[in-house]
Amino acid sequence: MKISYLLIVVSALAFSPQSHAEGWLDSIKSMFGMEAETATAAMPNVADMISSVSESVGIDESQATGSLASIFNYAKGNISAEQFSGLSDSLPGLDSLMGAVPDISEMASGNDLGGLMDKAASYNDSLKAMNELKKQFEALGLSSEMITKVISSAKAYLDTDEGQKIKQQLMQGLSQLTL
Repeated sequence: MKISYLLIVVSALAFSPQSHAEGWLDSIKSMFGMEAETATAAMPNVADMISSVSESVGIDESQATGSLASIFNYAKGNISAEQFSGLSDSLPGLDSLMGAVPDISEMASGNDLGGLMDKAASYNDSLKAMNELKKQFEALGLSSEMITKVISSAKAYLDTDEGQKIKQQLMQGLSQLTL
């Protein structure tokens, strides 16, 4: 007799309108005062991205901050203001990150390849932006080879359902980057 009562209660819960909205197991949990656990994926944000890049590339957090700021600054120069505003809205903390772009105004040009790049950059906006990005990495104590590592790490961080739109916008801004 007890089993038939139990079967009636379970079937009533399974076929009730509430069970279809929440799931019958959630209905049973709420009946006994237990809350259903909901797993929510964390939305991408700059602070977590900095930590992720720092750890995966093997650089300190200040280098990760400056390098990401430089990369997003480069992307900003290659997409419309509207697109960057959308990117900024999608990635919390991006506006404050942009203040961390390394200052390269005091960096001297030498007579080596860097000096030659400076001269060439004065004639071509694309070369100028790429040269500035390389100098910003140098100002952080990073080689220009680290640019691709930081970009790859940022892409990997954004490789989630929530980060796909941000990743797409970033890659659109980096599409002209040739290293």
